[in-house]
Amino acid sequence: MGSAILSDLATEIVIPVCAIIGIVFSLVQWFLVARIKLSSHSSSSNNGKGAGYGDSLIEEEEGLNDHNVVAKCAEIQNAISEGATSFLFTEYQYVGVFMVAFAILIFVFLGSVNSFSTKSQPCTYNPQEMCKPALATAIFSTVSFLLGAVTSVVSGFLGMKIATFANARTTLEARKGVGKAFIAAFRSGAVMGFLLAANGLLVLYIAINLFKLYYGDDWEGLFEAITGYGLGGSSMALFGRVGGGIYTKAADVGADLVGKVERNIPEDDPRNPAVIADNVGDNVGDIAGMGSDLFGSYAESSCAALVVASISSFGINHDLTAMCYPLLVSSMGILVCLITTLFATDFFEIKAVKEIEPALKKQLIISTILMTVGVAFVSWIALPSSFTIFNFGSQKVVKNWQLFLCVGVGLWAGLIIGFVTEYYTSNAYSPVQDVADSCRTGAATNVIFGLALGYKSVIIPIFAIAVSIFVSFSFAAMYGIAVAALGMLSTIATGLAIDAYGPISDNAGGIAEMAGMSHRIRERTDALDAAGNTTAAIGKGFAIGSAALVSLALFGAFVSRASISTVDVLTPKVFIGLLVGAMLPYWFSAMTMKSVGSAALKMVEEVRRQFDTIPGLMEGIAKPDYATCVKISTDASIKEMIPPGALVMLTPLIVGTFFGVETLSGVLAGALVSGVQIAISASNTGGAWDNAKKYIEAGASEHARDLGPKGSDPHKAAVIGDTIGDPLKDTSGPSLNILIKLMAVESLVFAPFFATHGGLLFKIF
Repeated sequence: MGSAILSDLATEIVIPVCAIIGIVFSLVQWFLVARIKLSSHSSSSNNGKGAGYGDSLIEEEEGLNDHNVVAKCAEIQNAISEGATSFLFTEYQYVGVFMVAFAILIFVFLGSVNSFSTKSQPCTYNPQEMCKPALATAIFSTVSFLLGAVTSVVSGFLGMKIATFANARTTLEARKGVGKAFIAAFRSGAVMGFLLAANGLLVLYIAINLFKLYYGDDWEGLFEAITGYGLGGSSMALFGRVGGGIYTKAADVGADLVGKVERNIPEDDPRNPAVIADNVGDNVGDIAGMGSDLFGSYAESSCAALVVASISSFGINHDLTAMCYPLLVSSMGILVCLITTLFATDFFEIKAVKEIEPALKKQLIISTILMTVGVAFVSWIALPSSFTIFNFGSQKVVKNWQLFLCVGVGLWAGLIIGFVTEYYTSNAYSPVQDVADSCRTGAATNVIFGLALGYKSVIIPIFAIAVSIFVSFSFAAMYGIAVAALGMLSTIATGLAIDAYGPISDNAGGIAEMAGMSHRIRERTDALDAAGNTTAAIGKGFAIGSAALVSLALFGAFVSRASISTVDVLTPKVFIGLLVGAMLPYWFSAMTMKSVGSAALKMVEEVRRQFDTIPGLMEGIAKPDYATCVKISTDASIKEMIPPGALVMLTPLIVGTFFGVETLSGVLAGALVSGVQIAISASNTGGAWDNAKKYIEAGASEHARDLGPKGSDPHKAAVIGDTIGDPLKDTSGPSLNILIKLMAVESLVFAPFFATHGGLLFKIF
């Protein structure tokens, strides 16, 4: 078998050091963004000297008093930040209650496996050995669940804080040119990306080491308890994504329908009462929700790999370095993303609008190429030349180069999914231009073209996922699939930076409009925002692709843990599970879409009421009542996020307890297969409609100018398409990837209970 080149001691030093480097780098980026001053005091004192904001030409060419603009930007930023913070605090209070209740549930269910006995029990996979009692698994799974949940909440909250800190600073930088604004937005995204990747790694590493003090050599029990970390991360992400998605889209749909379609005022016009709620929504949905979501994927793929490794030769021989291979891959990812980020912020400067999107795409390509080299290096130093991997009851001999290929195939499949998503959602290519062209004949044809585009965009990503599953499973069984998912997420810091950049640019554009800045500034922020829309779609593609691989790896671990030798589709128990599982994503999407619709209904009525009853509002003399609209979004999202969340969290518990592990394995397979398809098509349809509208508004080509300008019939048709697409791309689509992961990780955590006491109905009848 041989042993790894890297010693156990070196592994124990390398992992936390890489995590700390990530945290330090994010703080450096934060410091650089914070140097852009927002207080009107400092800017006015610098104006005369021509310092601070570079040159005093700025105010002359804009024809605006610099002092007033900065003060206005600071005021708007403050309103957005306060709205986002108060919403998240309200959401976390509700989610906190759920967290405590579910933690108790985990303890009771897992403790009851052996009637709360404190005696050692035979190990699951090696009955000759004695392992720690089931009660210990119950206690430590509960602790790791709470750890994952808290880390997830903190990741989302910090992301939101950074985004609301950076939005107005990006607006102010846009006065110096598009390059400066891009760097401000991208750096802020990087703060979030690195904080999240490093925190996720560090907390997991510390948890493993603390648990080891109790478990000692019982690695099987130790890593089974650690799976709670992934469950905690994803259950918080579900509420963050659904709650935030409903909030942001209720405000967005309300603001667009009344403001743009009925009243013919521009997007983010300060006269629109829903405009602050809309900008708050970008931060709580696209940033806080997405941060928690990707953290959940990362935690789960690590947990899935560790669980399988603990019952393979790594765990049996107590080979710490090889056991920590998933964490070493993530550590390498942080270093690779750090170098990649410097390419965008320091090595190359953006001078024109058309360079923005290529710069973001280069981030993906550079990080993937560097990461391939990094993974090869980690596989060489951290793995023995050959070892065995648990494969449904037997041990499969695997070489270290095969494991490198598993991670590599996941990494490159992620890039392919990213680029296909970009092709279908960017207005630089024909699919979105065709959708824009279909607006000539009204909203109906726009909707038909958009739906067709979404369905078609599923084809290549599914083949990419299928190939990576086949290759990685052939080489290293379920462990191969888990590390392929980890490969896809290994560049999570760069992926998140690109993803968070979008909403920050969107907010920056809104602030420019509300602060009354010139048309040229708005054009620059719009260009940043359009590129951000595409990169957000790429980020969602990554999240969905990795969710498919993660949930399959978790499914494999669940099947092994529940002692199922084969999942036979021809048995009625499994087949009914498949049917029900495939239906769940539709039920879940129906709930979230309806929630957005009913919240938007209230929002539209309120915005209309204000336009009709507040004298001087349309003339810009009176101020709208922003607070009421913020309250409508908050109340709706808190109330409406509970039923979809309950559906996802309770399904595995009910199915496992009453119908047993075979039916549950069918449900998991069905949900995975149908959920991935709907998630990809929903995200891409929404993204395409959004960018078709932006394509017409920008009027950058002859074709786009024929369809425009703003307010023309084709433009109105595009706005309607965009409004329909909003809940698809920002609520239902992204939440579905959490549904498939969360059900799988929850089934794995509760597997000991289901295997012992599950299938009550079949036992009775």
